[in-house]
Amino acid sequence: MILTVLVDNHTLTDRYFRGEPGLSFFIEEGDRRILFDTGFSGLFLENAALMEIDLLDLDCVVLSHGHMDHTGGLPHLIDRHTLAAIEGIPYNTPLLLAHPHAFMPRRTGTLSQVGMRIGPEELARHFTMKASREPVWLTDRLVFLGEIPRPEGRDASGGKKRYLITAEGEVEDRILDDTGLACVTPEGIVVIAGCAHAGIDAMVARAQEVCGQEQVADIIGGFHLLNPAPQELDRILQFMEQAKPRRLHPCHCTDLDSKVALARVAPVGEVGVGLRREYG
Repeated sequence: MILTVLVDNHTLTDRYFRGEPGLSFFIEEGDRRILFDTGFSGLFLENAALMEIDLLDLDCVVLSHGHMDHTGGLPHLIDRHTLAAIEGIPYNTPLLLAHPHAFMPRRTGTLSQVGMRIGPEELARHFTMKASREPVWLTDRLVFLGEIPRPEGRDASGGKKRYLITAEGEVEDRILDDTGLACVTPEGIVVIAGCAHAGIDAMVARAQEVCGQEQVADIIGGFHLLNPAPQELDRILQFMEQAKPRRLHPCHCTDLDSKVALARVAPVGEVGVGLRREYG
């Protein structure tokens, strides 16, 4: 598997790409080409073009969850497909895979919409849609993890009042759509997280269960450790000490202090737009 960072909050030194508060990875696994999240804007398309990555030839778009910093690029991908059609340029109609809640409107605090800017009806005109709470194997090694089980009482809200907007009215948003990918490699499983609202420990445990393997080769993506409560950070550090991952690549929603703390229990690598990681 090859993973390339198209969007992150940071960029690599001497790589002249642009970053934004968001996340997007391009994944090649066997003959499958997968876009994991789309960032906040169309920036992922610009960075991909500079890297000579063709996003007209995607097999699948996977969404980690429905927040706008992970799904905001979807209308821009549709625009890219539309322009290709006008110019007679071939393009794939990819599968769009996510948890069912990812497609629901949502708000928090004074922000009236923090979810997708485009509804499922419109998306269905441009993608082959699949909503699943269960794991979905995309290749014989790469799996969408589905809904992440959480310990009783685990709060994914980050202290914010969050709401899903349904036909019956607003309900508490527990961010149940938060999920990720896992790939089985000879060195162990690679866990790919968007924001890990459920807890990066819960996501890794889910990956170990679904893949039937304990050894963790790498964990890359958002760890949702922005000014975490001390007990929350301690919980993650204790989990990592026990899991003994060979490598960590925290980014996006992970602050510097948390990265420094993580580096005390496992090797931590730098992440930024332009990073390319190859796994056996």
